[in-house]
Amino acid sequence: MVQSADRMEGLSLQYFATLTPVIRELQAGGVDVIRLDIGSPDLPPPAPVIEALSRSAVKADHHGYQHHRGTGVLRQAWANYYEQHYGVDLDPDREILPLLGTKEGIFHLTQALINPGEIALVPDPAYLTYSSGTSFAGGESHLLPLEESNGYWPNLNAVSGDIAARARLMWLNYPNNPSGAVVKDGSFAAALEFAREFDILIGHDAAYSQITFDGYQAPSILEIPGAKDYAVEFNSLSKSYNMAGWRVGVVVGNTQALDALYVLKSHADSGHFLPIMDAATEALGIGNEWITERNEIYRKRRDLVVERLKTLRAGFRIPRGAIYLWFQVPVGMASNTFTESLLKDTGVSLAPGSIFGRHGEGYARLSLCVPEARLHEAMDRLIPWWLQNSREGVDDA
Repeated sequence: MVQSADRMEGLSLQYFATLTPVIRELQAGGVDVIRLDIGSPDLPPPAPVIEALSRSAVKADHHGYQHHRGTGVLRQAWANYYEQHYGVDLDPDREILPLLGTKEGIFHLTQALINPGEIALVPDPAYLTYSSGTSFAGGESHLLPLEESNGYWPNLNAVSGDIAARARLMWLNYPNNPSGAVVKDGSFAAALEFAREFDILIGHDAAYSQITFDGYQAPSILEIPGAKDYAVEFNSLSKSYNMAGWRVGVVVGNTQALDALYVLKSHADSGHFLPIMDAATEALGIGNEWITERNEIYRKRRDLVVERLKTLRAGFRIPRGAIYLWFQVPVGMASNTFTESLLKDTGVSLAPGSIFGRHGEGYARLSLCVPEARLHEAMDRLIPWWLQNSREGVDDA
């Protein structure tokens, strides 16, 4: 009998891996499922990116193994990107490491840095990989509650000295998944002071940094002087340039952390496909006009859902970043019960807040990654269903 390693005991199938077969079964039965659960952009990348991929892919010598650090032109493109968007100067040879998507980088960095029994400070609610990576490394996730009353920013003053002393890594993520919250003025600087005091590395996940609304521009944590001493930042083309399936990410900043991750990656993968790196280089040179036009599409979708949700008694904040609406489910109904029943009864699929952590209970996440007509259809199904369940005693209304 094949037995899993002990380290697997803390892991189960990731939520979306379990949801997909359920949805396929419903679709096989004729149900028109509207997937608002996962943040997979429905829009294409910029046309020049696809053209660059095609040009590179037909070249006979572009199909072999590549360097784990990627091409020099790709690293330089990331350096130019950080200079253009944030005024941050990066050494392409030491402070930039391309990734096969930020998910693998986040997971692998945790393996490279966390020893069994050590602590990672993990926001709650948060992206699932922060905790699962810690569990796989044999570490302990100490949860930092993200409360709406505090702008979904962790209260670092509430972290005891004993916990902070055992912590090696702290995760931050702004614009935030799942809440859509943006970083408060001065918060990055305060987090870095905390990291200096306790010798903790900050991993800032900036996957949604180029999806912002209402005049807001997301900062980089590396804009803070001295940040590279205690921080790395993960960035991605998945959301910024509608390239989720391409698996193009990067981690930049602290060289010691990047060197440790580089050693691990030299054993875990064999680098990117060269045509994808050439296309990524093209994407990083796309001007702000394309990003502005794409963000306007998301803004219209956001406002559509906001107006429809206002007809219910659902509590929510209008997000200034990311691609989600985070809202309270009917009073008295668990978030997973809400999403499972909604999917079964209406074919509308949302993500339950509970999968993002204990403090996600009572909420659901709605992705804006479908056209406006499908969003209208989803709300046409959700709103009557909500009101019917409320009348049946789920809600106090």
